[in-house]
Amino acid sequence: MVGAVGSDSFADDALVGLRDAGVRLQLQPSEAPTGIAVILVDADGETQIVVAPGANADVGAVTLPEHDAVLCQLEVPDVAVESAWEAATGVFCLNAAPARPIAVDPDLTVVNRYELEELSRRDGLIAVTLGAEGALLLEDGEEVARANPPTVDAVDGTAAGDAFTACLLVSLLEGREYADALQRACSAGALAASRHGAQPSLPTVAEIDALLSD
Repeated sequence: MVGAVGSDSFADDALVGLRDAGVRLQLQPSEAPTGIAVILVDADGETQIVVAPGANADVGAVTLPEHDAVLCQLEVPDVAVESAWEAATGVFCLNAAPARPIAVDPDLTVVNRYELEELSRRDGLIAVTLGAEGALLLEDGEEVARANPPTVDAVDGTAAGDAFTACLLVSLLEGREYADALQRACSAGALAASRHGAQPSLPTVAEIDALLSD
């Protein structure tokens, strides 16, 4: 993971889960405070998030290690995303949130129905998340797959989109058919929404397999 944290007490808290999971970190220096988010969750698990980006706003051009795919989102400056796209030798995936136009051409783009309107180009694969209605996958503007999420008791939608995006990308890298990959991604998002928190809510492959086998 490429990113930035400050030198304050929030930095260790931000990184402890990643380090415990064995994620290799490529941290850029920043004198800004570590970015934080305040997340409000209602009784239906719907969220409202206010972000103070802090050091995230200082992430600059990136150097990538050897990779199969690169996954970016738009909570860092355009220069970071654009340089990652230019340096990518594998699949380039963009979770285009918060929505804004950006001069990259992803192999896979993930958006919700509102962010779709902000895309400057619609070629390649685009996954559109529809919340409780599931998701659909477009290829060059044509629908090629649609999936519904499994029924879960949603308590916290935080990180559900992140779980969906990561699972979809990995499933496609594994060579799965579009419909299968999209169904797995919906299941990953549903599992994350059934748990409280962000990183702690992310499901494992075994948990996704178990849910799909029920």
